[in-house]
Amino acid sequence: MSISTHVLDAVNGAPAQGLEVQLERLDGTVVGAGSTNGDGRCPALTEGLALDTGIYRMRFETGAWFARTPTFYPAVELVFEVTDPAAHYHVPLLLSPFAYSTYRGS
Repeated sequence: MSISTHVLDAVNGAPAQGLEVQLERLDGTVVGAGSTNGDGRCPALTEGLALDTGIYRMRFETGAWFARTPTFYPAVELVFEVTDPAAHYHVPLLLSPFAYSTYRGS
């Protein structure tokens, strides 16, 4: 099983580079962390990790990333369930200072 993310800056229509991301189990155990690259992806998030089924939380440090722009969301936390250990789970985030959206990607 693998988990990935892709963050897009909806204001500028570009990848959100340098955004800190953390992946943890719902009990708070951190299983991966990193920052988004020039393409808005965080390849190191689960690199080399063996993950189990269960409920996970992905935390995006949006307050620090929007440091020069007022934002309503100092962090975005997405909670999702992994049910198939053989599947790939892609959790994209479309971000602006006062709104965000997500979906189960492929």
